[in-house]
Amino acid sequence: MKVLFFDCFAGIAGDMTVAAMIELGLPLEHLRRELARLCLPASTYELAVEPVRRKGIAASHFEVRVEQDQPHRHYADIAAMIDESSLAAAVKDKAQRIFRRIAEAEAKVHGMEIGHVHFHEVGAVDSIIDIVGAAIGLDYLEIEAVYVSPLPLGSGYIETAHGRLPVPAPATAELLKGLPVHGNIGPGERVTPTGAAIVAALGTAFGSPPPMEIRSIGYGAGSKDFADMPNLLRLVLGETAETLQRDEIVVLETNIDDMNPELLGFLMERLFEKGALDVTFSPLQMKKNRPGTQVTVITPCDKRDELARLILSESTAIGVRYYPAQRLILSRSVEERLTSLGAVKVKVVTDDALLRRVVPEFEECRRLAAEKGLPLMHVYRIVEREVAET
Repeated sequence: MKVLFFDCFAGIAGDMTVAAMIELGLPLEHLRRELARLCLPASTYELAVEPVRRKGIAASHFEVRVEQDQPHRHYADIAAMIDESSLAAAVKDKAQRIFRRIAEAEAKVHGMEIGHVHFHEVGAVDSIIDIVGAAIGLDYLEIEAVYVSPLPLGSGYIETAHGRLPVPAPATAELLKGLPVHGNIGPGERVTPTGAAIVAALGTAFGSPPPMEIRSIGYGAGSKDFADMPNLLRLVLGETAETLQRDEIVVLETNIDDMNPELLGFLMERLFEKGALDVTFSPLQMKKNRPGTQVTVITPCDKRDELARLILSESTAIGVRYYPAQRLILSRSVEERLTSLGAVKVKVVTDDALLRRVVPEFEECRRLAAEKGLPLMHVYRIVEREVAET
């Protein structure tokens, strides 16, 4: 299986992603031809790639040169542009997923409906090309799985169309929800909205790179220089014989025998809100013949301490056990499909590039049931049947 590891040791941006893909073998002429399939006049922009060095490391810098001010666009305009283009279906799907994630983040930050989202920086020609270019690169390189390292948060402030904002910018922070991040880096914007959206929408697994045979390495350079490290994104292209994906997790456990069971339900809700991958309760027979409950939490490694503290604050536990573990998992992605009841998100599960099943998301079905005034089981069956036919 062909895999790509995003080593975001200094951060990630859309132009850095495209530049690193060009180093991995994406021909600039192929990129130009595919981008011409968009409804963007070629005369409005020019693509340029130049060799650079960042703290002695050779890399490529990708730039979209625009001679005149470009109009900012609504999310609906960009989605229609991609849908009406002659790009390959796989490229369209990836690009739409990235822009959808950005639109959802912007809608949340600004408190509006997604259809009313107006892109500023992300709606400009250079950002559109960066995002669609990344989708073209993944398709050209025939990447089957994307692994992403923890992302550096950065610090300080940036100037935007909305004025001076903290780093990470609010929309970027929203895109980073659920992803492993760290603060072990100097000041400056290290992850841009386009970079965050690319890995948030297309990342298969986050954390360590998978066991693989490295075939090629590409370095994409950012425009800025940072004092603490080279401003580079490293993409590692590899092959793995495994059809199952592997990731690292932490298991948290504690035994409780003196807590009101009604409060356990609230504990479970809070753990999921804070990023737990799974939470289970198991009955126990504890000392002095007391019935008890074992609380087991599966969590990403970077959320271990946060979730352990939550268990200690929201329960009567006075200690939490933990141990690292590894999982073998099938490849899965969340996609939006159109049904007779409306758009709905589904989980697509594959094994060795073969479709295993398409599973409707429960919360999406519950939302449709409430909106349409239909029984939940009826909605679930309709969605399950219709998405299986697409």
